[in-house]
Amino acid sequence: MCAALPASLPVAAAAEPVQSSSQGPQDFDLPSQTLGEALKAFSRQTRLQLFYDAELVAGKISLALQGRFTPSAALQKILENSGIRYRLENGNTLVLEKAPTKPDQPQSANTLPSVNVVGQTVQFDATDPYNEDYVLPNATSGTKTDTPIMETPLNVQVISKQVLKDQQVINLGQALKNVSGVTTGSFAYGTGNANVANQQITLRGFASETFFRNGFRLQQGSAQREMANVESVEVLKGPAAILYGLAEPGGMVNVVTKQPLATPYYSASQQFGSYDLYRTVLDATGPLTQDDTLLYRTVFSYENSNSFRDLVFNDSVFFAPSLKWNISPKTQAMLELEYQHKKFGADVAAVPAINGQLLNIPNSRNYGEYSPGQTDTIFVGMNWSHQFNDDWSIKHRVSANLNDSFIPVSSYPVFNLADPATLAVFQSFVLGPITPNSIPRLSYINQKNDKDTYSTNLDLVGHFDTLGLNHTLLFGGDYYRLDSSGSSQTDFGSFLNWYAGGSEPSNIDAFNPSHPGRNYPPTVDPTSYNKTVTNTDQYGLYFQDQIKLPYNFQVMGGIRYQYIHQKQSSQNYTGTVTLQDPTTQDAVTPRVGILWQPQSWLSLYANYVEGFGANTGKTYVSPGVSKTIDPTSASQFEGGIKTSFFDGRLRATLAYYDLTKTNLASTDPRHLNDCGGGPCQIAVGEVHNRGPELDIQGEILPGWNAIATYSYTDTTISKTNPENEAFLGLYPVGTRNWGVPRNTASVFSTYEFQSDTLKGFKFGGGVNLQSSQLTCCLAPQFTIPGYATVDLLAAYSIKVGKTKVSAQLNVNNLLDKYYFTGAGFDSPSLMFPTFGQPRFFMGSISVQY
Repeated sequence: MCAALPASLPVAAAAEPVQSSSQGPQDFDLPSQTLGEALKAFSRQTRLQLFYDAELVAGKISLALQGRFTPSAALQKILENSGIRYRLENGNTLVLEKAPTKPDQPQSANTLPSVNVVGQTVQFDATDPYNEDYVLPNATSGTKTDTPIMETPLNVQVISKQVLKDQQVINLGQALKNVSGVTTGSFAYGTGNANVANQQITLRGFASETFFRNGFRLQQGSAQREMANVESVEVLKGPAAILYGLAEPGGMVNVVTKQPLATPYYSASQQFGSYDLYRTVLDATGPLTQDDTLLYRTVFSYENSNSFRDLVFNDSVFFAPSLKWNISPKTQAMLELEYQHKKFGADVAAVPAINGQLLNIPNSRNYGEYSPGQTDTIFVGMNWSHQFNDDWSIKHRVSANLNDSFIPVSSYPVFNLADPATLAVFQSFVLGPITPNSIPRLSYINQKNDKDTYSTNLDLVGHFDTLGLNHTLLFGGDYYRLDSSGSSQTDFGSFLNWYAGGSEPSNIDAFNPSHPGRNYPPTVDPTSYNKTVTNTDQYGLYFQDQIKLPYNFQVMGGIRYQYIHQKQSSQNYTGTVTLQDPTTQDAVTPRVGILWQPQSWLSLYANYVEGFGANTGKTYVSPGVSKTIDPTSASQFEGGIKTSFFDGRLRATLAYYDLTKTNLASTDPRHLNDCGGGPCQIAVGEVHNRGPELDIQGEILPGWNAIATYSYTDTTISKTNPENEAFLGLYPVGTRNWGVPRNTASVFSTYEFQSDTLKGFKFGGGVNLQSSQLTCCLAPQFTIPGYATVDLLAAYSIKVGKTKVSAQLNVNNLLDKYYFTGAGFDSPSLMFPTFGQPRFFMGSISVQY
C-alpha cells in the first residue's frame, strides 16, 4: 500500500457515518467482474469508504456474489484469493492492503468481526462451460454497460447456454420460443421469401431479418443462425435505435458468442436425429502461454440432414477460431473469425387454394423441383479495450461480415386438371369455370445475392459521483457500411420444356406429383437478367446516463443522432446501368426509463423509447420531380414488474407495452409511373401493437429448472391510404395486422435428481402454444389455425475422473401436430406457408473435459 493515499482513490463516500459492525445482512447481486468494479459496487451499496492503491487491484477478477450477507462476509468473498486484506478505521472506512505472506498471520484487531455467511455465493461465472443456471443476472444489450437486469428499466430476456443444451437447439429460431412475444417463420410467401434461409424473426408484432452478434448488425438468414459458437441469446424488447441504429421497433436479438477462457476446456458432441440428421460439434479453449497472456478458442461443427419436406436438405460446415491477447492487466485485444459453407435444398412450400379453401396435402409434399442453393459467410472482427482506472474505460470494435448466396428456386406449379379425379376436387372448390388464369403457373428463378457489412464502433464508459448521485456514463459512435448486390433471372418456357423433356409442358398431378430427378435445370433466358446494387452508409452518435438516486431509485436517459446515405443502381441484361438519386435521411431518437427497487427482489420500471427506420422509395412533388419519402418512426410506452427469488436463481418479468410504428410506405395510385418510371409512394401507414408479456425462468427447487412465457399481442392497422384500399384491395383501418398470432405461450421444465442413487438422471418436457393468425398479402385474408406442440427430454450424465459424459434424447412435437407457423398468398390460388416440423427425435452423446 502506498504511504499516502490520494483523495481520488476512495471509491464511494458515505452519506453519513456508518458503523460497519452494526450493519445487518444485506442482499447482494454482484457479477464476476474486475476487482475494482466489484469494490465500487460494494461501497455504493454499503456506504462504506474504501481506500486503496489502484495498482493493488489491477488485473484481478472477483467471483460473482449473490445472496444475503453482512458487509464483512461480502467483502471477504469479494477479496477471496486476491492476496488482499482489509482493516477498519474510524468506524466506516476500510483500508485495503496486501495480505501478509504467512497464511497463519492474523489480521489487525480492527478487522471487521467474523460472521457466519447467510446465503449462497455463485461460483459459476456466466462464461463457465459448466454453468447450469437457467437465469443469468446481467446483460449488455439494454445498456452496453453490463448492468444487472434487475436494475435495468427495460425488458431484457436472456436465454442461457443450459437452456440451449437441454432443448438441443441448433438454430436461432428454436431458441427464441423461450421469450414472450417472439415468433419465427411467420412471414414467408412468394419465390423470394419462402426459402428457409430467409425466415424472419417477429418481435412484438414486427418482422425483421436483422439480428446482432455481440452488438454487430447482421441481416441474413437470422432465424437459421448457426448455434455451435453461441454462449447465450439476449432479447431487448422495444425500439433499440438509441444504441444500435436501424432496427425494427419490436426489439432486437443479440447473440453472445463463446469467448477464450484461461481455464483449459475441451468438449465433443455428436447429435443424430430424424430425417438423417447428423451434427458434430467440437469446442476447445485455454491459454497458449504460461502467464495467460494469450488465450484461444476454436469451435467447429458439421451438420448433414434431409428434411420432412421432399427435395430439401442441409449440409453445413462451420469453423470459428478466436484469439485473446491480455496485453496488460488493463488492456486486452481479441481477434475473431467465423466461416460457414452451407449447401441446402431451397424450399418453396406451396399449398393449392381455391376461393380461400386449402387442398389437404401432407406436409412433405413439394410441388417445386430440386433447387440446390449455396451460402458462404465469413465474419472477421477485432476489438480492444483499455481500463484507464476504476472509473473510465474504452472499447473499440472493427468487424466485417461477407455473405454470398446462390439460390435457384422453382415455384408456381401447374396442376394436371385433365385428370378427372383431380379436376373433380378442384371443381368442388370453384364457383365458376376453371380458366388458365385461375391456376398457378411454373417458373424457375436463379437468385444471386451478395450482402457485405462493415462496421466500426467506439464506446467510452465512465463512473463518477455528483451531489451524492452515482452516474454511469456512456459516449459512443458507430459506422456501418452495407453493400448489397442482388441479381435474378426468370424464365417460364425453358423450365417447362426441361421439365417435360420436350417442347410440350408436362403438368403436375396435385395428389401424386412426379419429379424428373435431381438434375440441374438449364440456364434460364438471359434476357430476363436483372441486377440491383445498393450501398448504404449509416453514421450514429449516442449518449446515455444511468443515475442512481436515493431510496433505491434509478433513472436512465439517452439520445442518438442517426444519419443515413444510400445509393442504388440497376442493371439489365444488356449491361445498361440506371442510377437512382441518392437518398439521405436523419433522425434524433431519445430514450428514458425509471426504476424503483424497494427490495432487492423487487423492481418496478417504466420507459419511453423512440425508433427510426429508413424508407427507400420516392414521393411525388410535381411533374418530373420527386423526393425521398419520409422515414419510418416508432414510439413505445412500457411499464413492468421484475422479481427475483431464491438468491436470484428465479426471475420473473411482467410487462405491458404500447407500441406504434408510423410513416409506413404505401403505393400512390395517383402516380404509378411518375417516380423514375415506377410507382411513387406516400408515407401514411400506421400499425399499433400493444399487450402484456410474462417471462419466468430459473431454478424453483434444487435440480428443478423451468422457463415459461406468455404474450397477448393486440395488433391493429390504425392508418392507411384510403385510395389504396379501393385500388389494391388492401386492409382498411381497424383491421388486424397479418402474421401476428394474438396469443403465444410456452413452458419448459426439467428436473435433475439430487440423491446419490439417481444422481445424473434428468427428465423434462414442455408445451408450445400459438393462436391463429391472418395471412399476407391479399384481401380478403385467410386465417391459419393455431396449434399446440408437446416436447420431452431424458438425459443422463456421469463423471469419469475429470471427464463428464452425457447422453440425451429429445422428442419435439410428440403428438405429431400438423400446423403452419405462418403463410402468405402470392395469388388467390396458391398459398406459401411455413410448415411446422412434424414429430422429431434428437439424440446426443457429449464429452466434456
